[in-house]
Amino acid sequence: MEYAILHTGAKMPLEGFGVFQIPDAGEYERVVYDAIKTGYRLLDTAASYGNEAALGRAVKRTVAEGIVSREELFITTKVWVQDQKTEQDAYEAVKASLKKLDLPYVDLVLLHQAMGDYFAAYRGITRAKQEGLAKATGVSNFFPSVLANFCENVEEIPAVNQIELHPFFTQEDALKTMKNYGIVPQAWAPLAEGKHGIFTDPVLTGIGAKYGKSAAQVALRWNVQRGVSVLPKSTHMDWMEQNLAIWDFELTGEEMDKIGEKDLGHSEIINHFDPELVKFLNRRKIHE
Repeated sequence: MEYAILHTGAKMPLEGFGVFQIPDAGEYERVVYDAIKTGYRLLDTAASYGNEAALGRAVKRTVAEGIVSREELFITTKVWVQDQKTEQDAYEAVKASLKKLDLPYVDLVLLHQAMGDYFAAYRGITRAKQEGLAKATGVSNFFPSVLANFCENVEEIPAVNQIELHPFFTQEDALKTMKNYGIVPQAWAPLAEGKHGIFTDPVLTGIGAKYGKSAAQVALRWNVQRGVSVLPKSTHMDWMEQNLAIWDFELTGEEMDKIGEKDLGHSEIINHFDPELVKFLNRRKIHE
C-alpha cells in the first residue's frame, strides 16, 4: 500500500473500500468484515448511505478478533445536504454519525455535496474536528471553480475532495486545482460503475496483458499514479483481493497518456449541473 499525506500530517491509504449501494445491513456488515480481512484499511461511508451502524459493527468485530486495531483503520463518513444548512446542523450530524458507528471519532468527515449553506456546514465539521470528533475535514463533489472559491474563503483548507475520477472522466482541471491548494483527490466510482465496457476495454485489457493484470487493475493503477486515492467496491472477496493487487507494477508515461485519452469530458453517472437533480438532492431527507 502507498499513502497520501494529508495537510494534517495523517497518512491516508491511496486505496480504500467504498460501500455505496449496499443497503442490506447484514450483507453490508459481512462485506466490510471481508474487506478488512482482505487487507483494506481505508473505509468510506456516509450518513446518506444508511449503513454506518453496520460498518461500525464490522469494525468492532475485526478489532475484537485481533485482525486489526482501530488505529490501523482510516474511516471516513459524510454529512448529507439536509444537515448542511447551519453550523449547528452539521456539527450535530457528525455526532449522529459517530453514534451510529459507535466510534469516538472518524479519521475524516466530508460535506457530501456542494449544496445548502456549505460554508456554515464546514464550520460545523471543523468545530467537530477541534473537539476531537474527527481527525480531518474535507469536501465531496466540489468542482474546480466552487472549490477555489471555497478555499479562498475558509480558515482551514479541506484535506480531501472526493469526486468522480476514472479513465472516462479524468477531471484534469480538478486535479490541478486541488494540487494548487494541497488537497488530496479521492475517486468515487474509480471503475466508472462498470460503464463504458471498462472491464473489457481493449486499451485497458491490452495494457493489462503486458503486466498480467486485469482492465480494472490497470484503471485503478492509472488513478493512484496520478496521486488519486481510489475507493473500489465489491461484495466478493476474490474481486476485493484483485482490486487490492495493484502495487506490484507501474504504468509507463505513454500508457498513462493513452488511458487518459479516453476522457469524455463529462460524467455519464450523475449530472451535478442539472437543476432538477440539485432540487432533488436538497429536498432528500435521510432523517426526520
